[in-house]
Amino acid sequence: MSVFDGCRNNFEIVLVLFILLVIVVCWCNN
Repeated sequence: MSVFDGCRNNFEIVLVLFILLVIVVCWCNN
């Protein structure tokens, strides 16, 4: 269970970082 929770938390962190990266790229392109 702890391993699954760790993977889930890592996935959420990666997802947030990916969204922030997309926002930064779009902002720089504008």
